[in-house]
Amino acid sequence: MEHRTYYRDIGRLALPLLAGQLGNITVSFADNIMVGHYSTDALASASFVNNVFNVAVLACVGFTYGLTPLLGAMFARGDSESIGRNVRTGLAVNTVFTILLTAAMTALYFNLHRLGQPEHLLPLIRPYFLIVLGGMLPLMVFNVLAQWSYATNDTALPTWIVLAANAANIAGNYVLIYGHFGAPELGLFGAGISTLAARIFCAVAMAAAFFMLRRGKPYIPGFRHSRRQPGERARIWRTGFPVSMQMAFETAAFSGAAVMAGWLGRDSLAAFQIVVISGMFGFCLYYSIGAAMAIPISHAAGRGDNAEMRRIAWCGYRMMLLTMTAASMLFVFGGRFLMGLFTSDTAVLTLALTLIVPMVVYQFGDATQITFANALRGTSKVLPMLYIALVSYIIVGLPVTYLMAFPLGMGMYGIVLSFSVSLLMAGALYLAFFLRATRKQSREVLK
Repeated sequence: MEHRTYYRDIGRLALPLLAGQLGNITVSFADNIMVGHYSTDALASASFVNNVFNVAVLACVGFTYGLTPLLGAMFARGDSESIGRNVRTGLAVNTVFTILLTAAMTALYFNLHRLGQPEHLLPLIRPYFLIVLGGMLPLMVFNVLAQWSYATNDTALPTWIVLAANAANIAGNYVLIYGHFGAPELGLFGAGISTLAARIFCAVAMAAAFFMLRRGKPYIPGFRHSRRQPGERARIWRTGFPVSMQMAFETAAFSGAAVMAGWLGRDSLAAFQIVVISGMFGFCLYYSIGAAMAIPISHAAGRGDNAEMRRIAWCGYRMMLLTMTAASMLFVFGGRFLMGLFTSDTAVLTLALTLIVPMVVYQFGDATQITFANALRGTSKVLPMLYIALVSYIIVGLPVTYLMAFPLGMGMYGIVLSFSVSLLMAGALYLAFFLRATRKQSREVLK
């Protein structure tokens, strides 16, 4: 009966997250379908910018994730004042971090020509890069406030906001990419404007929910009047920065792979984008379960119950493996249809279809590392995540990708297959450190 309760609780929290993730997948699919059918050059340029920019985007989002275990533990204790105060401090700390990321990406913008991409794509890449850069701060505001909602057991509110923004984003793509209803035909740049508008909407709507709805009322006094406690900013940095770097390093492995795909030519870069977007379907399913699982783990951590943390994690992993199997079957039996949605370029589609097998192979590693990364995040013992990601994705992952693609002569097949190595290594290490963290927590409670 106890395990049924965990399955039910994780499922209840995951369903709204899943709805939001499916909304995100729909937007990503729509973006790439519209851009891909607009031109192969636009699809290849979007592939480069999105994969390079994902390092900064996920570093930004990951930093906000450090708030979830802190706020979740406060919620388990009924400490509304501290939640409000930490949301305020979290916004301040995350603003500083996002400005630093924006500065780093601005420096990269002035060096895009040094990254070995096809020269004729640069006039498309540069303006799209800038418009994506403009969405960093609103993305951060939304995600900080979303962590408050998740930690207080309301995963539905951010989901409805994201779904509304996604619907507007798709409509904006239709109008601005192709120039419908009298709008100018802006191509890839139009897709960027639509995405920026959606991110601004999400930030404004989430702020309005926090300050104006009854849902946020218990936390407003702490947000407005409570004095910051000593060490509060440092604690948010300590929990946010390792998660941020974990996600950044993981994404850097995919971004580095995108750069290498660009070395193989325009068609390889476009095919890589199709594989990444198709694989995102699995990732978003796994993320929904992993993020939902981290919430009850954070509550159990607030009570000091390490046995319950482990039980929740193993229940979450069983759910994850079932989900991974279903996603893999979709890729095997529906991959041709799925990938055919993104392009009518026969050469690009043919290359993408040869990559279905290595894409399916890395699903197990992806599901495993997401499960135990989120389990470890729920304990708030997150510093090991930084080192695990650095070793798995950067020190091991990127060299393996290069080795399989070029010295071993496997090309794009080797690039995608190499993801299995880094993802499985990370998953095994996250599991080991999660078990170690819960053992340590048990000894601390006994003391």
